[in-house]
Amino acid sequence: MDRRSFICAFTTLLVLAGPLVARAQTVTTIRRIGWLYSGTDVSASEIEEEIAPLRELGWIEGRNLLVERRYPNSNRAEVLLPLAEELVRLKVELIVTEGTVATLAAKSVTNNIPIVIRSSGDPVSTGLVASLARPGGNITGYSVVGPGIDAKSVAVLRELVPSTQRIGVLQNSANPYFRAARKNFEEACRLAGIHPIFLEVAATAELESAVAEAVRQRAQALFVHAEAIFFENRVEIARAALRHALPTLVQGKKFLEAGGLISYTFSWAELQRRGAAFIDKILRGAKPRDLPIEQPTQFVLGINLRTAKELGITVPQSLLLRADEVIQ
Repeated sequence: MDRRSFICAFTTLLVLAGPLVARAQTVTTIRRIGWLYSGTDVSASEIEEEIAPLRELGWIEGRNLLVERRYPNSNRAEVLLPLAEELVRLKVELIVTEGTVATLAAKSVTNNIPIVIRSSGDPVSTGLVASLARPGGNITGYSVVGPGIDAKSVAVLRELVPSTQRIGVLQNSANPYFRAARKNFEEACRLAGIHPIFLEVAATAELESAVAEAVRQRAQALFVHAEAIFFENRVEIARAALRHALPTLVQGKKFLEAGGLISYTFSWAELQRRGAAFIDKILRGAKPRDLPIEQPTQFVLGINLRTAKELGITVPQSLLLRADEVIQ
């Protein structure tokens, strides 16, 4: 074959191979992650809220991301444990956890797979990590407990209802965070001149009686944490509180919309955004031990004027002007 014939043949081969090379270059690697919840199934709209920040970072579910979601329909460790074990067997690249109990379950079944806390109480006091700045091990993420948030919460309640001296505090008995954080909460209440009445709840069927017990112990308000068992029953809790004319201090807009009176809490938008950032960094090669635990930097004050009217409470103009969310 002369030189000219060789060049023509080689050029033809490149042209024919071009589409095959292009197709090979566009093959997308699908990354598999686990997502362990601490309550019942979440809605399609809630999943969209969770996944939207990841999409902005280039992770598209169904294209380059596969999410194995597991829902225990309970916040009890014995129910969460087999679901965490199942995610390990699936060989997911990381496990996202919702809540302290879910994170404890994931930690108990793996010390190799990275665990990203999307929300939890103080991970140090519950033994999840060594410290916020240097978590060590395979766990990092976002703690919803920020500096002084409890003190600020009870302070805004006292500003809205100055006569409040005793407050019932609903707590999930299955979550060890609440006992670990009890002293700090008691101190926050003391500074606000409020006496806390702790009411531990283990199941949905106990919620109504817990609210009644708060009234029996002369509580003048009710504090409801953004815990899965309370979130899923927020409408029922709000109705029970209103029947007893109890003002409610809640956490988040959805609690307000269910009938809560006032909310002061971390920003859900920040939680979702920072959680996605942790997932992104680890999928791109970062190690959990090198990523400090983050805490809230943005807080949201919300007021439900409908509930205030039903309770006969006049909301001070100073509080309304500071509110980020007002339900008319």
